[in-house]
Amino acid sequence: MKIENPFESGHIRNYILLYASVVVIMILFFFASTLFHDVKKVEKKSFNTDLPQITKLQKTEKTSPKAEKKFKLLDKAY
Repeated sequence: MKIENPFESGHIRNYILLYASVVVIMILFFFASTLFHDVKKVEKKSFNTDLPQITKLQKTEKTSPKAEKKFKLLDKAY
């Protein structure tokens, strides 16, 4: 069994062409996904920091009869 020299047989050239073609295809897909994708303007959401409403909710949670504990916390955090 004779080992062929990859530089003489042309295998290196084929691998380089394969690598270059994969890179070119990746670049084309990147451009296609960024150029033809219209990004809609997204509104910035903010938390409601109205203090009277927050305290009202906390009071109703404490006084409600349905506020039974359904879950027991573990003694130790893992």
